[in-house]
Amino acid sequence: MVGRIEQLTLTTLLALTLSAASLRAVEVQDITRLKGAESSKLVGMGLVVGLEGTGDGGDFAPAIRPLAAMMQRLMDPNVVAHELKNVKNVAVVTVSVKLPASGVREGDEVDIQVASVGPAKSLRGGRLFLTPLYGPKPGMGVFAYAEGRLQFEDDQTETVATIKKGATITRNVLAQSTDEFGRLTLVLDGPNATWPMANTLTSMINDELSPDGPPIAIAADQKNILVQVPANERNNPSGFISRVLELHIDPSLVRTEARVVINQRTGTIVMTADVEISPTVIMHEGLTITTITPPRVPTAEQPVVETTDAVAIDPQRRGGARLADLLEAFNQLKVPAEDRIAILKEIHRSGKLHAKLVLED
Repeated sequence: MVGRIEQLTLTTLLALTLSAASLRAVEVQDITRLKGAESSKLVGMGLVVGLEGTGDGGDFAPAIRPLAAMMQRLMDPNVVAHELKNVKNVAVVTVSVKLPASGVREGDEVDIQVASVGPAKSLRGGRLFLTPLYGPKPGMGVFAYAEGRLQFEDDQTETVATIKKGATITRNVLAQSTDEFGRLTLVLDGPNATWPMANTLTSMINDELSPDGPPIAIAADQKNILVQVPANERNNPSGFISRVLELHIDPSLVRTEARVVINQRTGTIVMTADVEISPTVIMHEGLTITTITPPRVPTAEQPVVETTDAVAIDPQRRGGARLADLLEAFNQLKVPAEDRIAILKEIHRSGKLHAKLVLED
């Protein structure tokens, strides 16, 4: 009984928490981003050294040539590529960094991702040799240098790795919130990029921040809203930008994107509550529904068993179903994660899944 009370209490608390979250006021910054304050990437190509015979091999020239050039520069100017034909402890890799939207400063350290591009069998045990990283736009030169020992997320990953704080920034990459005319651009997110929402935000900004003056906001299109920073705040626009982003919107006007996110490595499925699927019948190898109807005097020895290999999904008989209904059926049937993912992919491929499907490795 105590366990039942604890379960009800936890359920009640969860419901209250979700209700409170749903009533939270929505701010402009929840459904928009500032143009110019996006994340950017730095990229480069380098060498992973110290592998135990699992590298690209001496006959893979794209790895051997840069190794020879590196040795010529640092050790022996007379080294030539054909002398390294037996080398198997080196692999050529791509190196990439995703910079935060807030920008980075000289001296900051950021995580990097390393991936093999040659025939290397494994990067385990290797170390990235000092590698310059370029970007965020072509021709801008070196912005960071990367090096360090490779780290792997699991035992199955062999040719993709990360290095925590593996790159040191050498040049500032700053977020540019306003343009040359002193305007900031609010970019509406996908589900809310509509003319009605753009018009609502434009009117709200003008009413709240320029009630007695000329309009300061206009909708360039259904996705972009231009907002003029007041002349007396252009040298330090942070306060004005904060006031714009913290304006409150009626939550009933905000749209959320139906989305299903699948992590194929862990088998995790995360979805929004409004995901629906069209009426469909699912038949999958190894998927079986078994219904046991006990007789009038139920005994374990004499149940009535009915078996079917088809699952009809439309429990409300209203011409559609929530994806949650399907996942609940999966839970009851104890369907393995890989089968769930395969079925969801097929439903999406057939056009029956009314949501954006995001697959993560």
